[in-house]
Amino acid sequence: MRPILYVLSFLAVLGTAFWAYRENYATQHQLKQIAAIQDEIASLHDSIALQRAEWAYLNRPERLRELATLNFDRLGLLPMEPEQFGTSAEIAYPAPPMLKITGTVATMGSLTPDANAAPAPAKPGATQELTP
Repeated sequence: MRPILYVLSFLAVLGTAFWAYRENYATQHQLKQIAAIQDEIASLHDSIALQRAEWAYLNRPERLRELATLNFDRLGLLPMEPEQFGTSAEIAYPAPPMLKITGTVATMGSLTPDANAAPAPAKPGATQELTP
């Protein structure tokens, strides 16, 4: 019985070693793929930064003014003047939203002003109607 147990134990250790060996290489392969993807992302970030710099260079106001002047006959573009721009006071901002009353409103007092009379304390959470 012992030799069978020894053989089974040996086969279990051998199988576990084979599994660990394969997992190690699979993990290394995935890490290499992740590193390659990160390198690609870094190069894409660099190319985006370069393209933004080129765009800013090509959109210089003096260059655009010169191009508009050179191509006036074909495009009919006029140079930009300060009078063409508005001020922040001319912007129509949307009205702020109205506040919604979702529950009851507790009120105290009356509509007729009486300087000597002290308002009666209201019960917490109770509502009081105003009478004329």
